[in-house]
Amino acid sequence: MTPHLRGLLVHLLTATGAVFAMLAMLAAIDREWELMFLWLVVAFAVDGIDGPLARKYHVQTTAPEFDGVLLDLIIDYLTYVFIPAFALFSSDLLPGWTGWVAIIVITYASAMYFADTRMKTTDNSFSGFPGCWNMLVIVLFAVEPPTWIILLLVTVLAVAMFLPLKFIHPVRTARWRWLSLPMALAWTFFAGWAAWVHFDPESWAHWGLVVTSIYLLLAGIAQQIVPLREDV
Repeated sequence: MTPHLRGLLVHLLTATGAVFAMLAMLAAIDREWELMFLWLVVAFAVDGIDGPLARKYHVQTTAPEFDGVLLDLIIDYLTYVFIPAFALFSSDLLPGWTGWVAIIVITYASAMYFADTRMKTTDNSFSGFPGCWNMLVIVLFAVEPPTWIILLLVTVLAVAMFLPLKFIHPVRTARWRWLSLPMALAWTFFAGWAAWVHFDPESWAHWGLVVTSIYLLLAGIAQQIVPLREDV
């Protein structure tokens, strides 16, 4: 297999995320939330695989006719932002005006963040909350907190997108990767499990989702607080 073909295959793998996004959207329109989240989990898994493959096979030089970064951003906006926001709006979690507030805040702030050239830090983490609304929304569906808590979380995270707070990339952030990568894999497992059992409140998947989400949300900020050994 030639280097060009390997690079092209990586781009084609990334593009499957658009198909999974459409399948998730169709499920969301029919209010089949469990099926929607299962497709989003599949898209999340693909997103975790294609990046390392793209770097391994140097797709920017072996298949430069396609912009892998742009392709990834388009799909990420669909699967991380647009579809989860639609699900939150269309569900019973945010009735009336609260749903409108959430969907406008999420989509508008995320569009600005995804276009922000300062979103990446020198250690391959994210500067500001990286718009992973899919991860938040599936936890909200599982836990079903009060409306005011959901609005508070949406508002705080939207503001956090533009604050100098660090959020890890489980694969690319080297520091604590020995823990972060298993946590991300565990989150994927618990998310799929929670959707598979129709968000049964008796399922242990809920606790797994909450614990892994808290770690992935706060690990980067903890790294800012706790200095590297060589900096002490």
